[in-house]
Amino acid sequence: MTKNDDKRVPALRFKGFNDDWAQRKLGDVTQRVQGNNNDMNLPILTISAKNGWMTQVKRFSNIIAGAEKKKYTLLKKGELSYNHGNSKLAPFGTVFMLDSYSEALVPKVYHSFKTGKDIEPYFVELYFHTKKVDSQLRKYISSSARMDGLLNITYNWFKQIKIFVPKMNEQNKLKKIFLILNKYISLQQRKAQQLKLLKKAMLQDIFPNTQGIRQIKLSNNIWVEKRMVDIFKEKNIRSKNGELLSVSISKGIYPFSNSERKNNSSTNKSNYKKVTPGDIAYNSMRMWQGALGVSKYNGIVSPAYTVMATKEKENPLFYYYYFKNTRMMFSFRQHSQGLTSDTWNLKFPLLKKIAIQIPINKNEEEKIIKLFESIDIAITSIELKIEKLKAVKQFLLQNMFI
Repeated sequence: MTKNDDKRVPALRFKGFNDDWAQRKLGDVTQRVQGNNNDMNLPILTISAKNGWMTQVKRFSNIIAGAEKKKYTLLKKGELSYNHGNSKLAPFGTVFMLDSYSEALVPKVYHSFKTGKDIEPYFVELYFHTKKVDSQLRKYISSSARMDGLLNITYNWFKQIKIFVPKMNEQNKLKKIFLILNKYISLQQRKAQQLKLLKKAMLQDIFPNTQGIRQIKLSNNIWVEKRMVDIFKEKNIRSKNGELLSVSISKGIYPFSNSERKNNSSTNKSNYKKVTPGDIAYNSMRMWQGALGVSKYNGIVSPAYTVMATKEKENPLFYYYYFKNTRMMFSFRQHSQGLTSDTWNLKFPLLKKIAIQIPINKNEEEKIIKLFESIDIAITSIELKIEKLKAVKQFLLQNMFI
């Protein structure tokens, strides 16, 4: 259904629903939840804007409640909390309904509440995820973020937020479609995770099982380090394809424009390093964690990264996968120089001293590459599907709510 400006209806709607949506204040249709029953053995949860409810142990590797745990709020299944901490994904905070636990303890600082009989709690969660209330939240925030990252919005202001609500049967229809969509997204995410675990396991098992191997050092005419370049003299670096690149554990080499990090690169990039397709670049302080990749791009990387190119007819992809092997990463750590207690640096002069074992038969090498490439292609395909599903969800959130 197309939105009618004379009616309070969404742009997209299920067939058979024609009634206006009613505007309600949160304070009129919800009730605040506070306090607990002194049961300190309940799960201790926190809200992540990206992942929703998580145990504090899973998110922070520890329970951070401390002495404040006694003041935590007892939240029951179907009740909600507003985490008014600001983040990139949710600059005005986010709301999630408790669904995975029958009861849990959540931070007192959250604004926790439950809905009345005419409001489906999951509908309220979805409504906040549309971002349609952000302009109201912005108005009620007395200043930006506090030093602890919390937005200065009191519960009395929070309950003044107005939302548009349809009748319960339409709320239930909306709940059903988004639950199905979320379930399908989660299924695809699990598939991607399982493939990544399979790849990790195979990286450990395949390389030692080669039938014939030759032992060489990385300095044996295979790799040469690429030094800094003057980008103002390199035409291809100044071209539209000569972009700033970054290196990470999960993405390998990728355009920095796709990063969520702030660009702190120097305006004077005369000492940056040139990268061309087929080069391997790695983070010398995180090589032992797998922060490397084979470039598909013409571009430049920070001088903090090391860039290597093959001198012979070697396939860099084999070495990329080989370097992801746990034993190799342990070797990288052993050959690194310790800068601090938890920082290690593996510059190229140290890297090239490392001995490696590779197949004598080039056909075996190529089969190993094809195997891991096929897994990578499958992972990429699933991740693209996830992005499309998330885009569909975002479209429906924007168009099925007022």
